[in-house]
Amino acid sequence: MQEFDDCATLLIHCRDSKGLVATVSSFIQSHRGNITDFDQHVDAQSGVFFMRARWSLKGFALEKSQIRGVFERAVAQPCGMTFDLHFSGDRTRMAIFVSKMSHCLYDLLASCEGGKWPVDVPLVISNHEDMRAVVESFGVEYHCFKITKENKAEQEAKQMAMLESHNIDLVVLARYMQIVSDKFATAYNNRMINIHHSFLPAFPGARPYHQAYERGVKVIGATSHYVTAELDAGPIIVQEVTHVSHRDDVSDLLRKGRDLEKLVLSRAVWHHVNHDVLSLDNKTVVFE
Repeated sequence: MQEFDDCATLLIHCRDSKGLVATVSSFIQSHRGNITDFDQHVDAQSGVFFMRARWSLKGFALEKSQIRGVFERAVAQPCGMTFDLHFSGDRTRMAIFVSKMSHCLYDLLASCEGGKWPVDVPLVISNHEDMRAVVESFGVEYHCFKITKENKAEQEAKQMAMLESHNIDLVVLARYMQIVSDKFATAYNNRMINIHHSFLPAFPGARPYHQAYERGVKVIGATSHYVTAELDAGPIIVQEVTHVSHRDDVSDLLRKGRDLEKLVLSRAVWHHVNHDVLSLDNKTVVFE
């Protein structure tokens, strides 16, 4: 992302109609804004218009606190727009959920360390103690909630209360091997990101790479998506694949798969915190 002194970003969707691009750009220009990035897309099947606009606030005629209200009255309401407004100085407060696998966790913590991303990680939550030393070495709080069939609802309620007390904006399931409840998914709608291999639904269960090896697959992949009540079926943000061959054994598939998982999850989180993603009706538009 190209850096500017101070920027605002608008994410918009509405029914498509003539003049929407001109209307938004005119609003920015009329208040002496300099557009630095602008992209739009129309879904031909649904007739929905999507837009992402970023502009410099240097010399902008409105104060930050005024922009939302003025835009809503002047543009959003007359055009029937749903919109989000973000500022470049904002930081995302992210909680990471993890079980026993460290590859995605390490990658996310390293990316956030030292201000490399506009993200703060106040805590990591797990259902095992395995990753405590890793997390605490980054100076991040680690909280373990042992989960059984009998206490799952009670423990999840405690987790959600902890997230609320830490003002968490985004939850990332970095190979967290628990299914979250509908209530949890709904509370963080479009604010909870998961990562998994792309073998579903063909190879479900705990040993998908072994199943794939036995079937002689030639392509493996990873999928990162927003979490919804329907398991592993939320709006997809990023997917990636890599080829494998008869020369690869199960350990090769696992290594390549985990490399993909790190890459795909990192890209999905970055797109979210960079305000590149619009989600509607279980699909996403990702402005890269």
